[in-house]
Amino acid sequence: MDNFMTPIRISAISYLNSLPFAWCLEHSPVMDEIELSYDIPSQCADKLLTGKVDLGLIPIVETLRMPEHYIVSDLCIGAGDAVRTVVLASETPLDNISTIYLDHHSRTSVALARILARHYWKIAPEWVHFTGDITSYPRTGRSAAVVIGDKAFGVQSPYIYDLAVEWPEFSGLPFVFACWVANRPLDKGFIDRFNKAMKPLDGNMDVIAAYYRDRAPAGVDLLDYWTNNISYPLTEDKCEGLKLFLQYAREITND
Repeated sequence: MDNFMTPIRISAISYLNSLPFAWCLEHSPVMDEIELSYDIPSQCADKLLTGKVDLGLIPIVETLRMPEHYIVSDLCIGAGDAVRTVVLASETPLDNISTIYLDHHSRTSVALARILARHYWKIAPEWVHFTGDITSYPRTGRSAAVVIGDKAFGVQSPYIYDLAVEWPEFSGLPFVFACWVANRPLDKGFIDRFNKAMKPLDGNMDVIAAYYRDRAPAGVDLLDYWTNNISYPLTEDKCEGLKLFLQYAREITND
């Protein structure tokens, strides 16, 4: 990077679901223009909100906290069916749950669980924020936990409800978990180069999966996960799902 250029600071999610984005960026000339860090989703959002970065792959509910925001890419972390890594792990069927422990890694997944509980599952549990290892949530017989990210692959509970299945059953629309969002208008030339860097995402998943094969947890096929569980294009129906989710999320936020 030339000395006179101010790098664009970017925070990307550190989970397996965003590794294809990482591969594209790290194998692109745009790396000469950016400072790239990897964080859990809530940290990505906090960095963007406080101006520590200029662009982030952030949980979409976080846009409600921002005075202004700009979605700069037609790619996202989305799903229209089972996503496997955003689940409600429960000791009991839905209608018997009395307490739900909340994973602090993503406020979008927490909001989604609360929306589904109120409007779809028709339950009113006690909501408890949990800062430890969420897979070790207190198992009282009527408890459950929102578990997100790579750790969800190994969660052991009698009942597992995939929230990316529950949302379209409720709404008829796919879900968007995270988008590439800027906290200020970025140079159009940079945005074009950033999106060009992401073009290899389409058609190179087998190469990317081979590159990261050592990162996969036991029993997890990255290529299968990225192609059959995660849906990356930010399509029109995903945008409709996003808008509907944010309408419900405002209601939850204002409680």
